[in-house]
Amino acid sequence: MLGIDTCLAEVMSIPGALDAMLVDHTSGMAVAFSSSSGVDADRSAAAITEALRATTDGLARSSPGEVVRIDDMLVTTDKGHHLLRPLETVFEGPLVIYVRLDLERSNLALARHRLASISSRLTT
Repeated sequence: MLGIDTCLAEVMSIPGALDAMLVDHTSGMAVAFSSSSGVDADRSAAAITEALRATTDGLARSSPGEVVRIDDMLVTTDKGHHLLRPLETVFEGPLVIYVRLDLERSNLALARHRLASISSRLTT
């Protein structure tokens, strides 16, 4: 099982990673944060939580009667890729791993694969 610090170090080792965060999905607070820029971790964590909640709610409304479970969520902007991966197990609350990737230097397939591997080792 990975520790939180090792988890973030591995996420930041993904080619093109600029920021990484472990977010408590219930409270919207950053549990851990690593950044190469001056990002406000608390505000970012709250915004990431709201984006994930809105997406989950929207998908649930568009698929009535079905259970909606997000494996990962990708948002691409003109400046980069934002990848979120909700974790299966609950520590003191459900967690989400977030990574912001450089648009030019990242490989989305590799990033998704590495994030899945890291998250499985964090939760086992």
